Amino acid sequence: MKRTLTALLVIFVVGLAIVLYAFKEDTPRLRSGDVIFQTSMSRQCQAVRLATHSIFSHCGMIWIKDDKPYVLEAVQPVKITLLDEWIRHGEGKKYVVRRLKNADSILTPAVLQKMQAEGKKMLGKSYDGYFEWSDDQIYCSELVWKIYKRAAGIEVGKLQRIKDFDLSSEPVKQIIRERYGDKLPENEIVISPQSIYESSLFVTVRSKYD
Repeated sequence: MKRTLTALLVIFVVGLAIVLYAFKEDTPRLRSGDVIFQTSMSRQCQAVRLATHSIFSHCGMIWIKDDKPYVLEAVQPVKITLLDEWIRHGEGKKYVVRRLKNADSILTPAVLQKMQAEGKKMLGKSYDGYFEWSDDQIYCSELVWKIYKRAAGIEVGKLQRIKDFDLSSEPVKQIIRERYGDKLPENEIVISPQSIYESSLFVTVRSKYD
């Protein structure tokens, strides 16, 4: 009887290990250059979501270093954050990862090296709460867009003007009053997390929103 129970336990453990391994293999490994999105809960992030009609208010770029996933992100200041820590900052620890459809052919080692170099140029820069298009300060989606454009020659998302967004809700109006007074630069070029998320160049490889 004892031998039978032992044999059944061994079979169960082996079967469980096989299932877990298969599940792991079904989850695509993250790659440098992947773009990750989340929902943040600050007042500004709420305004961003309302103005862009999106659940996403923050994004960053995955970077693999020593087999560990990090996120290059524009907060205060631009920095590299461990993925697990970055995920904890989002509402409900939810996130989505998007990848270039033809990443294997476009994100060559040489291109990834250029992307890394562009990212290093941005490290330590202050967060841009005024959403200006200069490199003096940087916001999250601007960081991702410029790295792809400058290193890979790809525009990952449609550029817009501030006036293109929905500025009608009170939380958005309040942020505008605090930041700009009555001098809103309506024609300033901007790129939103939602615009990058919607890019037809990407495909979703992970989602915790399902």
